[in-house]
Amino acid sequence: MTDHPTASDDVPHPSAAEIRRTALYLTLHQVPEGKVVSYGELAAMAGLGRAARWVGRTLSQLPHDTTLPWHRVLGAGGRISLPAGTASGDEQRARLRAEGITVSNNRVDIQRHGWRPIEHSG
Repeated sequence: MTDHPTASDDVPHPSAAEIRRTALYLTLHQVPEGKVVSYGELAAMAGLGRAARWVGRTLSQLPHDTTLPWHRVLGAGGRISLPAGTASGDEQRARLRAEGITVSNNRVDIQRHGWRPIEHSG
């Protein structure tokens, strides 16, 4: 047995936070156009347990030019959590409507527009 470094010692390993963010982003990327998911559902689907608030905080820190469909993530029961009259809130509502999602009383009908991955796979 030797104490010589190997090539794998030079490879940086992702931190736990990077692994969590990657799981979140990969799952979010799968939400199809015209469908929505709650913060809590997205956390669970990404294998992050009950991390709805963490998901919300993480998505709020995305760069402005992100291609991730952040606008498809809603509060519990289909509630839009970004306030109307704010740039991000108005953008979210506009993007949802552009995808054919009806927004009424600051809510989206989860029964109609909720993403159920098992129905959308293969």
